[in-house]
Amino acid sequence: MTGAVRNCTLFAVMAVLLAIVGVVQSWSLSLAILNLCLISAIMSLGVNIQWGYAGLLNVGVMGFAALGGLAGVLVASAPVPAAWSAGGAGIAVAAMIAAATVAAITWCYFKIDRRFRALAVTAVAIAGYFLVRSFFDPAVAAIEAVDPAATGNLGGLGLPIILSWAVGGAFAAGAAWAVGKVALGLRSDYLAIATLGISEIIIAMLKNEDWLTRGVKNVSGLPRPVPYEVDIQQSAFFIRLADDLGLTIIDMSSIVVKLSYAALFTIVLLFILYLSEKALKSPWGRMMRAIRDNEVAAEAMGKDVTGRHLQVFILGSAVVGVAGAMLTTLDGQFTPGSYQPLRFTFLIWAMVIIGGSGNNWGAVLGGFVVWFFWIEAEPMGLWFMDLITSGMDEDNALRIHLIESAAHIRLMAMGAIMALVLRFAPRGLIPENKR
Repeated sequence: MTGAVRNCTLFAVMAVLLAIVGVVQSWSLSLAILNLCLISAIMSLGVNIQWGYAGLLNVGVMGFAALGGLAGVLVASAPVPAAWSAGGAGIAVAAMIAAATVAAITWCYFKIDRRFRALAVTAVAIAGYFLVRSFFDPAVAAIEAVDPAATGNLGGLGLPIILSWAVGGAFAAGAAWAVGKVALGLRSDYLAIATLGISEIIIAMLKNEDWLTRGVKNVSGLPRPVPYEVDIQQSAFFIRLADDLGLTIIDMSSIVVKLSYAALFTIVLLFILYLSEKALKSPWGRMMRAIRDNEVAAEAMGKDVTGRHLQVFILGSAVVGVAGAMLTTLDGQFTPGSYQPLRFTFLIWAMVIIGGSGNNWGAVLGGFVVWFFWIEAEPMGLWFMDLITSGMDEDNALRIHLIESAAHIRLMAMGAIMALVLRFAPRGLIPENKR
């Protein structure tokens, strides 16, 4: 079997699995899994750009995805006029003072004599900090006091949420630039520590800065880029189509909405995949793989290793940020407490490893495989436990324990899948093409 036929077969198997879920469980669930698989595949592509192209170990995927989610709030949620009146001016003044402080610190660092540089920078930083807090704290208190049960934050710009996908990528790219400028000149383990740290800092900020994100109270009711179910249910065309297909109008509306999301996500995935493939096969891609395989030799040939690492780190993080904004769009809400390393770092890395590090198609396949079994492991485990305990009494203690434990089988399933893939396909299901 040639590589192309084998790859097409693997994707066909995934399509069959999704179809089986549609027939056995429901098409609405199958399409919901498909949408999450598409978003996961985009995140996996972002990590593959960093690790597969350049060997950069980013364990802060969660933070960059959360920045994408934040973009959805700031772009699409409606502004809160009362909050802006209460504390908007104070926040603006604090931001200008912070920017002026950074500019002053930069000037001191480059212009003042080395003997007095540290003292000047420290003095400016301390003065700027207290000056910023003198405007920032009263403004935050005033904003969070405005109807905290419903708002308590400044809101956003009220623009179409689809614009937040690009903004989310920009937010993540900016954070990646800041982290990369500090850590990419050091050993790879320092980069892992830096990305993990910045990820936790971002999540802590999103959970505690109520004036910006409502914190753990969440932001719900974000607008959609697709029709609402209630509008579809009132459409004569869809009512007739549901009757022809033998579906209820409620099921029909859910399927139409999920198909609309799937179409948007597929367009973005194919666009990013196309650009990733073009980049990987270009002279730039060959240079990145050369740097990945032997940094010393690449640097000896005149390549700016640190600069190229920074470049690819920003690109990969931007893709993760886009996917984070898309996930918030799909959910229709922003929930800072849901950003957990297990889902947004471990699973994404599992997708890259299982799919095939260094191969964009492998990263996409890994996104589908891992997320599908992450969702379906629980019902499959429940079915399996029910099958092996079918001969026991309904009130048997062992049977009850096994059935109640089925929800935890997904972690075992992920470990088993990774072990099997690494045993029989150590380079992934679709390994990197070595030229």
